[in-house]
Amino acid sequence: SLPSGSGATLLLPEDSTVGDLKLLAQRSLKQGFLRIATAEGRVLANSEDSLQNAGIQDGENLTAVVQQLRVARTRTAFAVCCGDGIVTWGNPTCGGDISALRDRPRNVKLVQAAGAAFAAILADGSVVTWGAPDCCDYNLPDEPRTVKEVQATDRAFAAIMADGSVVSWGNPAFGGDSSAGQDRLKNVHSVQATEAAFAAILEDGSVVSWGYPGFGGDSCAVRERLKNVQKLQATPRAFAAVLADGSVITWGAPDCGGDSSAVKDRLRNVQQIQATSFAFTALLADGSLVTWGNPTWGGDSSAVQEQLQYL
Repeated sequence: SLPSGSGATLLLPEDSTVGDLKLLAQRSLKQGFLRIATAEGRVLANSEDSLQNAGIQDGENLTAVVQQLRVARTRTAFAVCCGDGIVTWGNPTCGGDISALRDRPRNVKLVQAAGAAFAAILADGSVVTWGAPDCCDYNLPDEPRTVKEVQATDRAFAAIMADGSVVSWGNPAFGGDSSAGQDRLKNVHSVQATEAAFAAILEDGSVVSWGYPGFGGDSCAVRERLKNVQKLQATPRAFAAVLADGSVITWGAPDCGGDSSAVKDRLRNVQQIQATSFAFTALLADGSLVTWGNPTWGGDSSAVQEQLQYL
């Protein structure tokens, strides 16, 4: 039965599997992607288990919960996650073939995609990756398995651990090596990414960045000004940080939003920032907008400034 109260009686052969049970339940209840649990709350996670091995008795009452379908993509492959498992398709070298993994991921909480690989966080806090080999070599601590969040560049991943530290892996040129800043990567609040670099906001409001210098991996020029950072936004090649006083600090590729000097005096009381591929737009407290970056990609809004005043 479903939590809503609707239910059905299912008849299956004795040699049926948990997977057979799920398929029949989905058809009978007219709901896709169900998670089946016993009356004691034990989830039937392994679709290949026989009903006998799963401990299911004739006449037993089971509960079906509709799972939220989540879709992630690399450049040339898709992954669909529905809790109990993952289905992939597309270019095998970019994550489209998950069959190479020794054990299929189950109890998946989140799937993150880089440009050529996927990383899945499981319910026990462990991480499984597949796709391009240079994106998937990682060395996460075995105990405790406490990955909270994963962020990705084009060919690398960075995981925030439960203790506030960060572990990165993948292609070093794309942020896969955070060893240079590892002593500062403590009490990490969040991580943002460009195409080839990561930037982490620490609990004290400071920022640590690593990866390809030209795409935001080197923030040394603005480090002293990166204090009381509240939010980070990114184009593929630059970062923009909103500080507690509403001002903005940028770094990375100048023509992709990394240079905001032309509008610096107007970037006050910023509420939020959005990004295109090569430009930023900041929404100010008075409702006005400030843009910078590549004009072809939205970095110049001068032609519509009059219209924006009347929105």
